[in-house]
Amino acid sequence: MSETQQAGQAPAHGGARAVAAASRHGVRTMFTLSGGHVFPLYDGAVKADPPMRIVDVRHEQTAVFAAEATARLARVPGLAALTAGPGVTNGVSAITTARFNGSPVVILGGRAPDYRWGAGSLQEIDHPRLLAPVTKRAWTEHEAGQVGQSVDEAFRLATARHRGPVFLDIAPEALFGPAGGAGPAGGAAPAGGAGPAGGAGPAGGADPAGGSSDKQDVPDADSMSAIAGLLMAACRPVLVLGSDVWLDGADQSARQAAEELRLPVIANGQGRGVLPSGHELLVTRARSVAFGQADLVIVAGTPLDFRLGYGEFGGRDAAPRAQVVHVADAPGQIATHCPLAASASGDLAAFFTGLATAAGPAAHGWASSWLPLLQAARDKAVTADAPLLSSDADPIHPMRIYGELAKVLDSDAVVIGDGGDFVSYAGKYIEPQRPGGWLDPGPYGCLGTGLGYAIAARISRPSAQVVLLLGDGAAGFSLMDADTLVRHQLPVVMICGNNGIWGLEKEAMQVLYGYDVAAELQPQCRYDQVVAALGGAGELVTSPAGIGPAIRRAFDSGVPYLVNVSTDPRVAYPRSTSGF
Repeated sequence: MSETQQAGQAPAHGGARAVAAASRHGVRTMFTLSGGHVFPLYDGAVKADPPMRIVDVRHEQTAVFAAEATARLARVPGLAALTAGPGVTNGVSAITTARFNGSPVVILGGRAPDYRWGAGSLQEIDHPRLLAPVTKRAWTEHEAGQVGQSVDEAFRLATARHRGPVFLDIAPEALFGPAGGAGPAGGAAPAGGAGPAGGAGPAGGADPAGGSSDKQDVPDADSMSAIAGLLMAACRPVLVLGSDVWLDGADQSARQAAEELRLPVIANGQGRGVLPSGHELLVTRARSVAFGQADLVIVAGTPLDFRLGYGEFGGRDAAPRAQVVHVADAPGQIATHCPLAASASGDLAAFFTGLATAAGPAAHGWASSWLPLLQAARDKAVTADAPLLSSDADPIHPMRIYGELAKVLDSDAVVIGDGGDFVSYAGKYIEPQRPGGWLDPGPYGCLGTGLGYAIAARISRPSAQVVLLLGDGAAGFSLMDADTLVRHQLPVVMICGNNGIWGLEKEAMQVLYGYDVAAELQPQCRYDQVVAALGGAGELVTSPAGIGPAIRRAFDSGVPYLVNVSTDPRVAYPRSTSGF
């Protein structure tokens, strides 16, 4: 169907052109919360051939989180449509999360009319000025005839390395108006220079991280040679695989390189599953020993942020500081806050293929000494944790939940974490069998991702198990969107670790001040009854023996089901950093 002829309309309105452009980029679902400013987008989606699926949620942040999870799971760009004013501002935390996660998401916003601009129209605010700091680009389109080109540009920018969110709001004259038609005469639009496709100038300018989605964007040969040289000279190397390894489609080449070079691997974020659980080279459970005694750490596809000690490795047990290599998908992602022995940027699949070629197939000493040491440390940690994973402690130790969950997870399950202490346990004890099977909020640490991620996971992986692990604090941010799961018939198993406190904060305040405030929640609050009242189902579990049967009932139910497990508030996740 031509984008200028749709359901008897000729020429097509701007909303139809926007939907047609999104469809050309592989978008099949629009996440939104109903608002008049974006009605033409809905009309365009309903009348498209084939129609674009519309999933309406209960809070705008959930719409953006769902779009972001679509991008992270399916590796196609996500789309959220937000109405003007509070519709857009409600999505800001989720858009920022997408920015930190490098998720290719396009957010199309409604906007107050140009011809009344400055007169105080309903929900009138210049969104791009707010969104510029947390997007790759943010701008306004004012012309109906340019909407399709601007939306196409937004998707091109979002999917270019380094990936990230792009915001485009569209004046109602352009969104409602026919292609080539003029908007109402009257007052002037907000000032702005010439921008992409003739719209108002980008509030944030070009993304400094920039990059290209061209698969021929091969890392520099000299950089590759330097990294290979460092690796061949190392005695105790470690390879860290982060989320961008998956998002850049480099998961297979990363696994192949690790196996050819016999490199011990630690997985971070969506790097989990690149080497499946139980793989001999996967030593994530020995990360303390690995990072403390390594002499070379190659970090690929993730920032050198608080999760990785800000890039400081080695120095344990009289070992010298490790040399650090940082590899990213775009030059702007290379760390500048710490000294690097070498770095490379570009197509991550090409990097791993080149590294395996340049550093192999010579025998590597670490395979006979260093690797067995880490494997022994990993196995010792697994053995030490076994009693707690099957603990009969009452009140319930949170680790028992993960021991029971592991018994019923399929190899293609999608596991989502949304919370603090409870989800920290998940990150430690859930090792996916396949890449693309893990989602957490990422380095921005924004709670409330869970329901949006779960919605997207069920749509993206219709035949897989979808498990959402919620802290009771995180549940308060998004649990109302269980209604969205019910209305759109999206069965998801939710497991809430309910200790009745803000665990991370309570523990930290006690350490700092000897007391705590604003850290208490309701003990055994019936979050399961909230889901049931919204049309799903659930139950409260108060004994260790009840966890496994409850989880199995949840999977068998075929509806959104929340297993609400009352856990011991005295058990705090052992951590060495809280990120500040």
